[in-house]
Amino acid sequence: MNEHTFQLLLSLVKNDIEKEDTKFRSAISARDRLIITLRFLATGESYKSLSFSFRVGHSTISEIIPEVCSVIYKNLRQNYLKVPRTTLKWLKIAEQFEKKWNLPHVLGALDGKHITVRAPGNEGSSYFNYKGTHSIALLGLVDADYKFIYIDCGRNGRISDGGVFRNSTLAAAIASNKLNFPEETPLPGRSKPVPYVIVADAAFPLSHHILKPFPFRNMTGAQRIFNYRLSRARRVVENSFGMVANRFRVLLNTVNLHPQKAETITLACVVLHNFLRTTTPNTYNMQEKNDRRLRFQYALSRQAGNRAKQSALNNRQEFLEYVNGVGAVDWQNNLS
Repeated sequence: MNEHTFQLLLSLVKNDIEKEDTKFRSAISARDRLIITLRFLATGESYKSLSFSFRVGHSTISEIIPEVCSVIYKNLRQNYLKVPRTTLKWLKIAEQFEKKWNLPHVLGALDGKHITVRAPGNEGSSYFNYKGTHSIALLGLVDADYKFIYIDCGRNGRISDGGVFRNSTLAAAIASNKLNFPEETPLPGRSKPVPYVIVADAAFPLSHHILKPFPFRNMTGAQRIFNYRLSRARRVVENSFGMVANRFRVLLNTVNLHPQKAETITLACVVLHNFLRTTTPNTYNMQEKNDRRLRFQYALSRQAGNRAKQSALNNRQEFLEYVNGVGAVDWQNNLS
């Protein structure tokens, strides 16, 4: 983060950081508190290490960081982490997915990530996940430019990605049609109207607005190509998670804090990611030069146990026929 970007961030959060003043921290400026917090997020250093580096008490730092992270999320989310509410904005996202990832009618890429945390006391195995660690779940919906447009964070790691989505406000909003998704229209060069969709992996249920791969066993050649084309669009969200974790390396290791504080830190990291993607797109970027040489793997995750409705199966079939027909690209047959 360069000085100009830092000053912009400081101007957005300074007033609320100063409101957190107490008699114990009044000598520490808002600028210094922000610097300490950004250093922690960027490196994942322990509070004790930061205490030596900045000559600020360990207990004071343990209060500063969660407070500043909460302020960052509160002040940035309105402008840098918003779910589109108009059909026009959704269509703009779909246009970018078609332009960049060769798949039309896509409104976002959805996936989940585990944020490893210290095992909380008196919680038993509530946060113990299938990977053998304790974690909170981060569910993210991402546009074609690696920006998060929706997140759900803090649910215990025992819940599957599909379960987190099912209980999220996003699923409820889609079901009640509150997000103003575009009306069904045919795919380019096709005649059958299909809904605009969110692309996801096999852990999510196939539904009217969720498009996921075919099961990996006994696939036909056409299904393999469809899964490959779907994966190219869906991996945007995985890349976004990778960008967040590599820029804010506190998320690469166990966050040695209570899950509630780990949630606050994670929310700050995600909204800062969007802030940097918006304000410094040329320096905070994702390399895409190897895009067409992607080697797709066919054992990404277990299929969800929900039985899809026939209409959802028909919609997926229409996408399959599109990518193997008028929407085909020369390099799709080179997958391996």
